[in-house]
Amino acid sequence: MTTLLLFIAGLAGLGIGAELLVRGSAKLALSFGISPLVVGLTIVAFGTSAPEMAVGASAALAGQNDVAIGNVVGSNIFNVLFILGISALITPLAVHAQVVRQEVPIMLAATLLFVLFALGGEIVLWEAALLFLLLIAYTAFLILQSRRQTRATTDEFAGEMPPDSGWDRHWSVQCALVVVGLVLLVAGSDWLVTAAVEFARHLGVSELVIALTLVAAGTSLPEVAASIMAAVRGQRDIAVGNVVGSNVFNLLGCVGIAGLVAPSGLQVAPSILQVDLWVMAASLFACLPIFAFRYEIARWQGGLFFAGYVAYTVYVILAAQQHPALGGFSQIMLWGVLPLTALLMLWMFARRRPPDQG
Repeated sequence: MTTLLLFIAGLAGLGIGAELLVRGSAKLALSFGISPLVVGLTIVAFGTSAPEMAVGASAALAGQNDVAIGNVVGSNIFNVLFILGISALITPLAVHAQVVRQEVPIMLAATLLFVLFALGGEIVLWEAALLFLLLIAYTAFLILQSRRQTRATTDEFAGEMPPDSGWDRHWSVQCALVVVGLVLLVAGSDWLVTAAVEFARHLGVSELVIALTLVAAGTSLPEVAASIMAAVRGQRDIAVGNVVGSNVFNLLGCVGIAGLVAPSGLQVAPSILQVDLWVMAASLFACLPIFAFRYEIARWQGGLFFAGYVAYTVYVILAAQQHPALGGFSQIMLWGVLPLTALLMLWMFARRRPPDQG
């Protein structure tokens, strides 16, 4: 019970801390005359990935590399299969042309680079530094590109800014929000990592299993809320863009920061290299034919994504327990589900239609 309360307190600390940090820093930036578009591309974007970054850094500093890497891999799987799946089940998701032409290729390139580094069994210092520098370059590119955006795009980002409530207009209150948000992020990440390790010890499973499931889902709650609310409100392109952007920040920022603060490199568990890394890569690349050929995610495709996440979670649980059903389940996935999925992708490619422009 104590561990469960610590886990819940960690999630609450991360969620509230990220909210206060985004609110305080966004208001502070706006007070200095920085445009809402730039604030949205930097502060708000970093804020939604702040829980993953905080947990990754905290775990890396404590030498719990499985939690740091498992959180990123699990979060990206969760983002695509669960969040996009649930959002598309609510309403078919539209994909803006820029997401297909620019953001998705960047996400896939970041995925390939991470996979390449991870195959060595360790994210060394220079690799972590390169990932983090690429995140800075990507953010700078978005800011420069934002100067050429339309008035509608600027208004869209202005709508994402924290509401003007009056009580937080003074710079001292805004600075206090930033400080308190950072404190809660640090404390929440420490509580969450500690609880995850205790969960693993009590349940007799590895820390990696907890990181891939509970921790990954918990730290992705801001993305869940943002994407589902966007889908409910009919902002269908925002739901997709939120997931794609979060995956890029996870791969470049979370892994980069964790690798930079890790005392002796960021080791990648063999089990991640055998299964989870490839599930993450496959789930991200599965978006490509859907985005590129139709510029939308239909409800039935969202259902497939969600079913894929359920199947992956079942596999992780069976593997953790070395359950007798694991062999049969793996055979069904290997010789049944995966070939059918490949055939479905080929069918979609054959029936592709030219996407609408814009």
